[in-house]
Amino acid sequence: MTTSDVTARSTTLSLTDIGLLILRIGVGATILQAGLIKALDFGATVSFMESDGWRLPKFAAFMVTASETLGGIGILLGALTPLAACAVIAAMIDAWAVNVSAGAFWSEPFNVPFLLAIGATALLFVGAGAYSADARVFGRTTWSPRIAVGLLILAIAAAIFTWILLNGTNPIHFSAPTS
Repeated sequence: MTTSDVTARSTTLSLTDIGLLILRIGVGATILQAGLIKALDFGATVSFMESDGWRLPKFAAFMVTASETLGGIGILLGALTPLAACAVIAAMIDAWAVNVSAGAFWSEPFNVPFLLAIGATALLFVGAGAYSADARVFGRTTWSPRIAVGLLILAIAAAIFTWILLNGTNPIHFSAPTS
């Protein structure tokens, strides 16, 4: 490898790590804000869950608040990124389901929770990058593909299980639900 090849590779890695940092800040800050809003007005969160027909609304509110707050902190810092991403993905799948359950599925399927779940999934697979707690503490910027796939499956299963157990409705319909 020539000196210019090493410099080009180093620049590419640095730009990738900066891109991952920017992605982490965007996804992590957005999720953290959502979690903190729920934590600081927990009663309103419980009331929303209750009025939306969730069983065990306090438990459901606690789960989403904890997932968003802790997942947001983890993604923002790049700390235990696969676990943080797993929590965010599960919470955002259910948030997405809440949004699409109010109307016809195709009317607005690509909303903020959808995009945050996609961002968290990207971080789950590519890692937090060099400017992260994972890199500093564990000396790693990525995790095993098996871990990523396993945690993605776990997040999807947790979201579906939570929705079925605590909400009990089918969120996806092709026409607006009747009131």
